[in-house]
Amino acid sequence: MLINHCKLNVKTAAGIVIMAGWILLTFYTVVTAQEPLEYNLLPVFVDTIPASKIEPGKDTLKSRAGRDTVKIDTLPMSTDSLDAIVNYAAEDSGVLMVPEKMFILYGKAKTDYKDIKLEAAVIEFNQQSQMVKAFGSTDSSGNPYSKPQFTQGEMKTVSDSIFYSMKSNKGIIKNTYLQEGEIYVNAQTLKKVGLDESFGKDVRFTTCNLDEPHFAFKSNKMKLINNKLAVTGRVYPEIESIPIGIISLPFGLFPLNRGRHSGVMFPTFTASEDFGLGLEGLGYYKVLSDYADLTTRANIYSYGGWNVNISSKYLKRYKYTGSVSVSFLNNKVLNRSPFAKDEFNQNRAFMITWGHTRDSRARPGTNLSANVNFGSSRFNQNLLNNPFLNFQNQLQSNINYSKDWRGKYNLSLNLNHNQNSNTKLVNLNLPTANFNVVTFFPFQKKDRVGTAKWYEKLGIGYNGNFQNLISFYDTAFNLRRILDTLQWGAQHNLPINLSLPALGPITIAPGISYEERWYGQRMFRNWNNTSKKVDTTVQKGFYTARQMSFSLSLNTRIFGTYKFRPKSRAIAIRHEVRPSISLNYKPDMAARYHYNTQVDSTGRVLRFSQFEGGVLGTFSEGRFGGIAFGIDNVLEMKVKDKTDTSGKNTKKIKLLDGFGFNSSYNLMADSFALGVFSIYARSTLFDVINISANATMDPYQVNDRGFRVNQLNFDPARLKFGRITNGNIALSTSFKSKSRDGKDSKENKNVPLPNDPFMTPDEQQRQLQFIRANPAEFTDFNIPWNLSLSYSLGFSRILRPDYSGFETITNSSVNFNGDFSLTEKWKIGGTGYYDISRRSLQQISMFITREMHCWQLALNITPIGLFRSFNITFNPKSGILRDLRINRSRTFSNQ
Repeated sequence: MLINHCKLNVKTAAGIVIMAGWILLTFYTVVTAQEPLEYNLLPVFVDTIPASKIEPGKDTLKSRAGRDTVKIDTLPMSTDSLDAIVNYAAEDSGVLMVPEKMFILYGKAKTDYKDIKLEAAVIEFNQQSQMVKAFGSTDSSGNPYSKPQFTQGEMKTVSDSIFYSMKSNKGIIKNTYLQEGEIYVNAQTLKKVGLDESFGKDVRFTTCNLDEPHFAFKSNKMKLINNKLAVTGRVYPEIESIPIGIISLPFGLFPLNRGRHSGVMFPTFTASEDFGLGLEGLGYYKVLSDYADLTTRANIYSYGGWNVNISSKYLKRYKYTGSVSVSFLNNKVLNRSPFAKDEFNQNRAFMITWGHTRDSRARPGTNLSANVNFGSSRFNQNLLNNPFLNFQNQLQSNINYSKDWRGKYNLSLNLNHNQNSNTKLVNLNLPTANFNVVTFFPFQKKDRVGTAKWYEKLGIGYNGNFQNLISFYDTAFNLRRILDTLQWGAQHNLPINLSLPALGPITIAPGISYEERWYGQRMFRNWNNTSKKVDTTVQKGFYTARQMSFSLSLNTRIFGTYKFRPKSRAIAIRHEVRPSISLNYKPDMAARYHYNTQVDSTGRVLRFSQFEGGVLGTFSEGRFGGIAFGIDNVLEMKVKDKTDTSGKNTKKIKLLDGFGFNSSYNLMADSFALGVFSIYARSTLFDVINISANATMDPYQVNDRGFRVNQLNFDPARLKFGRITNGNIALSTSFKSKSRDGKDSKENKNVPLPNDPFMTPDEQQRQLQFIRANPAEFTDFNIPWNLSLSYSLGFSRILRPDYSGFETITNSSVNFNGDFSLTEKWKIGGTGYYDISRRSLQQISMFITREMHCWQLALNITPIGLFRSFNITFNPKSGILRDLRINRSRTFSNQ
């Protein structure tokens, strides 16, 4: 029989007797019924007004607003009553014994009382003593079935039997299993003496979630404080149920508190011929407040080198989040060269990182964000066991503040920084200001009726930009020199456009643009007959330049479809062509800012702009009155879906995401009228191979020194349409096998990707770097193999420093990453970077790992790179026992 969701609230002694009789009658009805029934046991209210106190002729019922009300008095609460409602349910039956004040539930019984939940095969409740007893049962084969489960707050236990007093919160539990965070505790006898305190006998601690754990720490006695601490007597490890008594401690402390708490972070031991013996990762974590913390870590080496990192994270929900990190590095490397004067090579470096994000709900309309990475150029190169940062040559920073005025105006202030580790050049933009006025229509009526006039669609906008630039080399830092390199500039752009109705499939858009630039300096090049070289002179001041242009653009889209035979798997191919053409006129307002200069002893003359090398760049000289044109293509195929047995479902495959070119022709130019062609292509073939490419083609020929001559380099018979002056191509692909469990996922579930919305970009990057540096710890054994490949090729032609001609610079590289399973428990993998231009393998890292359920064995090797290293680690997977590891690592320097 089913008795479900019943509520019992005993309020008076008389109420208990009446309700008990009613329950017995109800049970009799349920037992004799043909269909299962559900009952809600409601409280019974008794009229306690004595009849002798009612005076004759007086009505005790008063009418108010047409409704009768009854005043009912109740007796005081019984001393053996519960102080809250008990919700209970049972699949089999329930028995109420009134004389003994006992209530028993049979068959998957469940009870809820305050924050206490109890589930068992049999539950007994004694109302007089408020004692609860719970027992399990066995199935037909004799296996344990429906063991008692006790839950209070965040503590959950599974036991053989439970004896618990609801009045005193005391009880005894036999053979209980409980989980506190990542720790599983098994006690043969657990005596609960209070709401949060318990004593245990014959206790095991482990992070393995199996009934027979692979390892555990065993002790004869224990005191447990919920969500805080477990203290034991003599404790020793147990592996595969075999006690190892020779390795023991006089007592054990097992932290169970959840959330943040201060504490020491234990280091790992390492050894290196270049740095000596060392301790890495020694530190301390300090909780400053509910909104901030502080972490200090240090690496110490016997040769005198050290590395200190101090980082802090702050977070206030719905306000802001961020982190600050400061690192100091003092490397002292053994000099193994036989010709070296000093025994050690020593260098120092620092790095400051700051990430900050303001919640959009804190101050609507404004935003403040920061991502700062500033430090010494040598810092990344000198980091140990981090090949990804060792080859990172660019450091970039950005601090941004923006404000929006109801979508009409917006202001943006930026502090930017970029730094090249190879050239040691540092550029600071302090600050960059942008102010924009969103396009508005001055002649548009507020209350328009009917079709708008053409002049009402005339729109005007404004874009303003102000920049400061400071450049210096970090190896030659000098405040006076830094101020000498200060450049500034401002740019104003006033676009005017008119929205005209489309002429069928053709969209027409006329426009006028006026642009003015302010410069803080100008530069002149002059030939020096004495030194036979070009001298450069920089003049500081306030200088202006301006430009104006007129345009009329036309755009449309053309579609074409080719259909295949009905029996073919391919249904059709659709080709979309997007041609665009525009008529443009630009007067020559920049000719006066250009001049001719001799550049070599032969008398060869080149033309330069006064504002070259500035912050904003220069306007191009010469009138332009011509045509700009371009074509974009999209190619798609519709095929039948293989997974659909009916053959009706289809899917689209993109063959070309985009392919086209852009160029121009100047009708007013007396030479070089045809502009350069910008060619691009991008595609994702079969959703597997990503391809992107772009190039610049010059249609004119060059002389023997590489300078252009006014003669087209065009010969269709020889498939010659011009010269490719620069371009790049990138290909990437990845393959992986099906998962062993048949559940394919696009993301690796075992890899903790930085998807925390409160993590700053810098923290996300550091987490990814840790995953990359320790791939063996984040391997998915469910995927037998996977492989990722990427290739890049780039080239460009640049003018030589002595103006003698042009030279081509080429960069080409291949990156690979993958792993495969030797067995279900063993996996090997690696990642590397090959520089094709230098014909050398720049970096390679490999790993071998062994899956051991709750433990993991990992071997990481870097045989090629700035630092060569290997690391063997044997540790539990649980984060709480991460410091309990066997670690052996060695590092060698190639510098």
